[in-house]
Amino acid sequence: MMATARQPKWIAMLLLALVIATVFVALSAWQFDASRSEHTYDHDTEEAVELTEVYEPVRPIGLDVADRIVNLRGEFVEDTQVMIADRLQDGEDGYWAVAAFRVAGSPDGQVIPVVRGWSENYDDAGPPPQGQLELQGRLLPTEAPGPGPRELPVGVLPTLSVAELINLWGEDSYSGFVVDFSEEAIGASSTLEPVWVGPQPEDSEINWQNLFYAIEWIVFAAFAFYMWWRLVKDDHIRQQEEARLDREWEEQWRAEQLAKLQAARATNTETKDQA
Repeated sequence: MMATARQPKWIAMLLLALVIATVFVALSAWQFDASRSEHTYDHDTEEAVELTEVYEPVRPIGLDVADRIVNLRGEFVEDTQVMIADRLQDGEDGYWAVAAFRVAGSPDGQVIPVVRGWSENYDDAGPPPQGQLELQGRLLPTEAPGPGPRELPVGVLPTLSVAELINLWGEDSYSGFVVDFSEEAIGASSTLEPVWVGPQPEDSEINWQNLFYAIEWIVFAAFAFYMWWRLVKDDHIRQQEEARLDREWEEQWRAEQLAKLQAARATNTETKDQA
């Protein structure tokens, strides 16, 4: 089969298959790049801005406000504190103390969940400070509700889900939450430790349709070589068949010629004997 593949026409076909496969691989690379979309911020997340100027209640957190450090004024709503389980602080497992903070300047007096601080135990956080406060912290999107059923103490939740807190508090709320960095939310008599949350890594999404197309182009590239190999194999089989038929025809012709020669000799011998 190698002798067939080395024929000029099949070498030319191989070069053509290589060109086609190269085009297909290039298209695959383009589709693969198109399948990944990076989420990048067009603002400095560490430059503090006023919460009420960049973010509205109910609206989901978009890239324009994601991870920003915000300033907000207002006061904590009494009897709204909950503890969020499974929060690490310096490698130790504990709880976040979260309470509803009524934002001054919000359209209809909406609240926003504020992470006051971290505690190793869920029952010694102490109540939020009273009165008007000025806070500064990072604005983050809501977490998904925790799975149920739950085996947690009363007042302890598995995740910081704003939707769940709205039902629990009976208050209209922003759809995100703030992790306080100012330490004003801790209060003078609380044993809570401050919480620091850095900017979240820029994530990426995968467009599965483009990814499928990328794989499809690779398959097409492999198919180009397969078609070349199949055509060479078919030509090799055809040449073998033609060579076999040629041998059989030659053997049959020789047999017929030998038979004719033997018949002629027999006739000559018989004629001599009669003479």
